[in-house]
Amino acid sequence: MAPTIFLVVLSGLLLASPSYAQRRRKPSPPESPIDKISAQADFNPSQFAGKWYLVGVASRCSYLRDNSHRLEPVNIMVSVTSTTPPSTLLVNTFRPLDGICWNIKQSYPPAKAPGRFLLRGPVNVVVGETDYSSYAIVFYQKSRQISVKLYGRTVQVSDSIVAKFEQLVAGVGLNEDITYYFPTYGFCESADQFHVLDETKLKGTS
Repeated sequence: MAPTIFLVVLSGLLLASPSYAQRRRKPSPPESPIDKISAQADFNPSQFAGKWYLVGVASRCSYLRDNSHRLEPVNIMVSVTSTTPPSTLLVNTFRPLDGICWNIKQSYPPAKAPGRFLLRGPVNVVVGETDYSSYAIVFYQKSRQISVKLYGRTVQVSDSIVAKFEQLVAGVGLNEDITYYFPTYGFCESADQFHVLDETKLKGTS
């Protein structure tokens, strides 16, 4: 019996040993790429609300790559559920499809810090930079893949803002070959009740 007792005691000592426990501990998951992106300092949801035009997108999305010659103009209307953080962003995206205007309604609940949101999918969203009055650069991550969107309060933004956008695009490993700029005319202002896709009512939406 003595050897058996010795083995039991030894096993207990090993399990209690900090070094043994450390070796047994599962490795921490790798940092998510979106977590490395800084959000706009002191992000103000109320100032971000209003109308924005989609100017450009940098993405590895195969649909964009295959249909870059058929891009349609896109504009969004942003509202907030509360004037004080944390606020959920309510986003109405207007875009034409086969000559018909559609409205896609989405909810962006706040994530762990101001300027960060979690869209169903799941898609992590970070408002990286904005001056609220002329431009916004927004990062999206799905399945650890980053895409970047440039929005403007008007259909065109200054060359300096485009340069800033392209610099941030390069900073996340994207390049001009997968950067697409959208039309500056033919925008939808509304959609009838038969052409509204309300994702806020889908299961799993906050």
